[in-house]
Amino acid sequence: MRRRKVQSSQLVPTVLKVTTWIFMSLVLFLPLVLIFSYALSGGLGKSFESLSSPDALSAIWLTVRTALIVVPINTLFGVILAWSVSKFEFRGKTLLITALDLPFAVSPVIIGMMILLLFGSRGIFGPLLQTWGVKIAFSTPGIILATLFVTFPFIARELISLMHAQGTEDELAATTLGASGWQTFFMVTLPNIKWGLLYGVLLTNARAMGEFGAVSVVSGHIRGKTNTIPLHVEILYNEYRFAAAFTIASVLVLLALVTLIAKHFAEASKGRKEKET
Repeated sequence: MRRRKVQSSQLVPTVLKVTTWIFMSLVLFLPLVLIFSYALSGGLGKSFESLSSPDALSAIWLTVRTALIVVPINTLFGVILAWSVSKFEFRGKTLLITALDLPFAVSPVIIGMMILLLFGSRGIFGPLLQTWGVKIAFSTPGIILATLFVTFPFIARELISLMHAQGTEDELAATTLGASGWQTFFMVTLPNIKWGLLYGVLLTNARAMGEFGAVSVVSGHIRGKTNTIPLHVEILYNEYRFAAAFTIASVLVLLALVTLIAKHFAEASKGRKEKET
């Protein structure tokens, strides 16, 4: 009887592990393999030609440039928001935390439409901005604005729970010892949240590079100007240029894999630090 219980207890984890690996293989690993196989179906020469075309280079550069602008801005405001929410009490705090989840609750397409209603040529602020020579919709600023809105919660959400768990004892101790606000932040708060911050930055970067819905609405799909990598892939696929589409898509996949590898090393470093302490 006891042997049967032991065998049963060992069988359940095995079944769960096998089921998990089968599911991940079908849903995650197999599509990745197919993407790279289709990308190389025309040979390395065709793949290089697809990647070196002016439209592809423009899409890659626009995607990277957008991420380079969006990630630092969201990092700054994400840390400020998480610090204020987790370390201080003020009126409207609950409403602010609830509003933080708005980009998660609203479809990215709706977010793009909201930006057009505000900054489009017939929007609320669009005509006024155009008189000053500023164009938001169907241009790079609109893409950056849409990506900012979509990716804003990642860093703040990652840090709020972490800062809540850490409490305020370390900051109070530093203040008691005569540290200023900036000294407390850079010497106490920031070292305590650095791994969570890095994790949030990686998630923000991944979403910024892969965002499609909101960017698709505000970009205008202008070849060589406002097409990011996902939009360029869509255009190539709709034109039945499948090898080129999968080649460009593989670039996005590689960027995602680099992000996952960096995330893995960040989590491993965080685990080692926690064991040491």
